[in-house]
Amino acid sequence: MLQAMADGLIEKTRAEHKKKGRLEGQPDTGWIVVDYGDVVVHLFDPEMRGFYRLEELWREGKILLRLQ
Repeated sequence: MLQAMADGLIEKTRAEHKKKGRLEGQPDTGWIVVDYGDVVVHLFDPEMRGFYRLEELWREGKILLRLQ
């Protein structure tokens, strides 16, 4: 599921915004990052999301979209 989400994100961003992202990580690790330079998208499986708790680290950051 993580790979499908990353692929969809990359395709849609290229089509709509002409922006290329750099993909890091593998779905079997539970964490994929898509780096656009000025925006970094973290895609987690539920276990990794609970472990890293990035929402707590970036509490004051602006959340643009949250999928669960």
